[in-house]
Amino acid sequence: MNFELSHIPERTPKPRESGLTMVMDKGLSLRQAEDTISASGHLIDIVKLGFGTSLVSNDLQAKIKLYHEHGIDVYLGGTLFEAFLVRGQLEDYRKLLDKLGLTTLEVSDGSINLDHGLKCELINDLAKDYKVLSEVGSKEAGIIIHPNKWKSMMQAELAAGSWKVIAEARESGNVGIYRPNGSAHVSLINKILAAVPKDKILWEAPIKAQQVWFINLLGAEVNLGNIGPAEVIPLETLRLGVRGDTFFNYLPEGVNVNEVIARTKKKTQ
Repeated sequence: MNFELSHIPERTPKPRESGLTMVMDKGLSLRQAEDTISASGHLIDIVKLGFGTSLVSNDLQAKIKLYHEHGIDVYLGGTLFEAFLVRGQLEDYRKLLDKLGLTTLEVSDGSINLDHGLKCELINDLAKDYKVLSEVGSKEAGIIIHPNKWKSMMQAELAAGSWKVIAEARESGNVGIYRPNGSAHVSLINKILAAVPKDKILWEAPIKAQQVWFINLLGAEVNLGNIGPAEVIPLETLRLGVRGDTFFNYLPEGVNVNEVIARTKKKTQ
C-alpha cells in the first residue's frame, strides 16, 4: 500500500493459497509483459498463456522467464493440453513443459469429451511431477452440467491431486458458471460452495460485474481468474473496497455516512 487507510480488508501476501489473481495472457509481447509486471506484477499470482497462443507467440521462453523472475507462476492454456492429448502427444507435452521450465499445468476437457475417470487418472499421474489445475465445465454454450455432477467432478479432481479446480467461464464469461447474459448461475455456485472448500476453487470472472458478484459473496480473498492484464489494479480496488461497486463492503457496521458528512461540514464552517 502506498499510504494508510482504515477499514481495508487484509490481503494474504504472495505466495498465497487464497485471494489469487490469475491473468489471461492472450499473446502479450515481451515489452507488454514487462509493462504489465511494472504496473501490477505485485498483485498477480498466476499467468495463463491462453488457449493455444503459446504455439505462435514471440519470445515465449523469455516471457516465461520474466514472469518467473517476478514470482508469478505460469501455465499453458487447457485447450493446448487437449490439443496434445487428442493427437496422442501427451509425452511431447511433458517434454514441452520441461523445456519451457514450467512446473504448473492445466488439465481440462472443455473442448473434448473425456471420460472423467481417465481425466482423474491423468491428474493423478501429472500431479506427481507438476502443480495441476483442473478445469470443470464445457466451453460450449447451452451445455448444462447438473450441479451434483459439478460437485462430484470437482471433489474427485481434488482427490486425484489437483491444486485448484477452475470453474469454467471462457474468456467471454457467458458459459459454465454464467448464463448467456453473463450473470451468475447462483444456485449452481451455492451448491458447489456447499460441497467444495472455497479456497480450492478458482472462479473465472473476466467481466467486472462478475468480479463484484464474487467479492460480495466471498470477500476480498476469493480466487479469480481470466483477468485482463489492464484489469489487475481495478480488480484489486474492488477487493479492497476503494471502488464504487464495493465501497461500503468494509466500512464499520452501522456507520452513518450522512452523519459523518454532517460533522465534517460543521468542522469546516
